[in-house]
Amino acid sequence: MPWKRRPYTGRDLSAALNIADLREAARRRVPGFAFEYVEGGAEDEATLRGNREAFAALRFVPPTLVNTEGRSLATELLGAPCGAPLAIAPTGLNGMLHPHGDIALARAAAAFGIPYTLSTVSTTLLEEVAKQAGGRLWMQLYVMRNRAIAEDIMHRAAASGYEALLFTTDANVFGSREWDKRNYRTPGHPRLRAALDTLRHPRWLTQVLLRHGIPSFRNIEAFLPPGAANAVGGSTIIPQMFLPTITWEDIAWVREHWPRKLFIKGVLSVADARRAAELGCDGVVLTNHGGRQLDYCVAPIEVLGEIAAEVGDRLTVLIDSGFRRGTDIAKALALGADAVLVGRAALYGLAAAGEAGVRRALEMLTVELDRVLGQLSCRTVRDLGPHLLRGPGVPPSR
Repeated sequence: MPWKRRPYTGRDLSAALNIADLREAARRRVPGFAFEYVEGGAEDEATLRGNREAFAALRFVPPTLVNTEGRSLATELLGAPCGAPLAIAPTGLNGMLHPHGDIALARAAAAFGIPYTLSTVSTTLLEEVAKQAGGRLWMQLYVMRNRAIAEDIMHRAAASGYEALLFTTDANVFGSREWDKRNYRTPGHPRLRAALDTLRHPRWLTQVLLRHGIPSFRNIEAFLPPGAANAVGGSTIIPQMFLPTITWEDIAWVREHWPRKLFIKGVLSVADARRAAELGCDGVVLTNHGGRQLDYCVAPIEVLGEIAAEVGDRLTVLIDSGFRRGTDIAKALALGADAVLVGRAALYGLAAAGEAGVRRALEMLTVELDRVLGQLSCRTVRDLGPHLLRGPGVPPSR
């Protein structure tokens, strides 16, 4: 029916109105196995759905008759100006979505004056991102069995000017993304139908695979066996390299090699947030890895209020997992987050149209957030508070 509502499916980015439109454009542009890598969640995907349901359970209580002219999203993060209370989250294998995907993401972030976080398993050297993109750069860290890998990453990132390290603690036992696995007969080797599907995406096939080859894990390739540096070989080797024995005692070891700001990424309880503060960390990232690790896990937004109330005066509190709208970001800021990390929302833009697509995603989110500020009678993001919300995890209004 011509009047039936449906996402925008064209190629004109200016006609895409929201992140859902970019998601649809991304789905159409890249092969199914590449889109599923971005999209999928663990097992029954209950955590994936729960992230969105938790946002829906929070409702606004807007004041009225307040002058909101001259609104601003500008804020301060880690002692430096930030164009908006946002950063791009660390994501791996971005070269599978678009050539030089990490650089495209970093450049878009720099254009908006917000940080970009590079993954340990990125497909671009961290030095190249710093050289070609600039801006505020953060580095995500996985600690693997060979600790020389982490030491190498930390030393190189510090030498290249990365200002913060996000030590990821919630992925040392890999989650099972079953829908993703269905695309492969063995790890790294697509089933026939998945391989044939690439022929239905000639632009992607030409731009990504034929012109640049299979993406490689550039920042750790020196530590991988021959043939294991690319996405095909690495998909078997890398999960075996992760270390399930890291503990809080390892924070001191990280501090020996990292002289700058340190975040613990993977915190979902007051006790863990308190311990991070006691050990001298600079911040925490509340996350369930975007629903990709533990299924039936609490949504970060559900525990944000109590954690921010406990450690918000001592730590920078960041949050990710499930953010798709400016209203989502406003809810997190109202509950005490200092900034929001966006992952899939930025990747949809990257897959749809490279750097221009990422910029469009960030434009959507910042325009929406600005509009929500005005509708909530706020002039700055600092005016947001729990008094504007009702729902689970919101302190009672006085």
